Amino acid sequence: MTTLHDLLEAHVGAGALPGAVGLVARGDQVEVAAVGAQDADDGAPMARDSIFRVASITKSVTAAALLILVEEGRIALNDPIDMWLPELGKPVVVRTPASPVDDVVPADRPITVFDLLASQAGYGFPSDFTLPAVQELFTVQKDGRVPSNFPPADEWMAALGRIPLLYQPGAAWLYDTCSVLQGVLISRITGQPLPEFLAERIFGPLGMVDTGFEVPAAKRGRFTSFYRPGDDGSLELADAPDGEWSILPALPLGNGGLASTADDWLAFSRMLLAGGVAADGSRVLSAESVRMMTTDHTNRAQRDIGQLFLEGQGWGFGGSVDIERTNPWNTPGRYGWVGGTGTAAHVIPATGAVTILLTQVAAMSPVPAPVISEFWRYAANA
Repeated sequence: MTTLHDLLEAHVGAGALPGAVGLVARGDQVEVAAVGAQDADDGAPMARDSIFRVASITKSVTAAALLILVEEGRIALNDPIDMWLPELGKPVVVRTPASPVDDVVPADRPITVFDLLASQAGYGFPSDFTLPAVQELFTVQKDGRVPSNFPPADEWMAALGRIPLLYQPGAAWLYDTCSVLQGVLISRITGQPLPEFLAERIFGPLGMVDTGFEVPAAKRGRFTSFYRPGDDGSLELADAPDGEWSILPALPLGNGGLASTADDWLAFSRMLLAGGVAADGSRVLSAESVRMMTTDHTNRAQRDIGQLFLEGQGWGFGGSVDIERTNPWNTPGRYGWVGGTGTAAHVIPATGAVTILLTQVAAMSPVPAPVISEFWRYAANA
């Protein structure tokens, strides 16, 4: 019978990955496998507490943090964002998605907090990257796997504000940009840097001691190297432990800037399954906030524009939600997401399961890497 260790070892042995950590949990039963090495050059063995750049699964933490502010009444879901993000106070929209960036009309209505949470503000990436407004967005919405690509928040917001929306607010699900905006909004509402607010309200209460936007020197012996696959199938070093995550970035990226471990993410995932309650009984989120995070907020037209990367999925707040069983691993209600650094984390409320896979090889396509899809199949039958 194939074990989780066997599954990961096959990919490491084939040279597709230097190493990986996989975790499948149901209740108190937890299966963990740490396979291979932390880097491709005979580095330290991979361990359960190895630290990875978790990329886009960061989005769920950012959404949870913004919902905390909604719960506290500091902002409401239907509030326009212009009080806090004045750079987007008078948005314009390209006349048609294919129009030049100077052919614009006023937005029908303001962008709201809900629009940001649901990735429906009008900014972000659709299925067609060739559209003029999308090409213009690429000049400011750069690859978050390189945090130094981004200037400080005020400078970034000013640049974004000069770019027209691709769609009217609420008309389309568009990927990624809204999660950066959520992080900036949190910081401006609270007057705190995003890393401080997350540490105070989420990481501290949940005991996520190894999660943050930088990896301090004392922990870099556990920090994995990050690779991109070369054209010939080799692994090319993209970031070493003393690289991009060795200092706080100018703009802490709510769309994908965190580094973390399997057990830290297990703590966050179990909080979601417990309706917002941490292991010690303290409440991090309300049950209603968790329900909104894990509920699909899209319709077919919105999904078709953005072309969610896997069939059978909608989008909640900060992650996808399975809405129909189209693959062996799809379970209606499954919530989570994948990251461009070879990561995946999901909760399955129907079974109480948590599935987490952390690797250090970049995803170069929206289609999940073979190791991720095989991991999902394994977890569905575990």
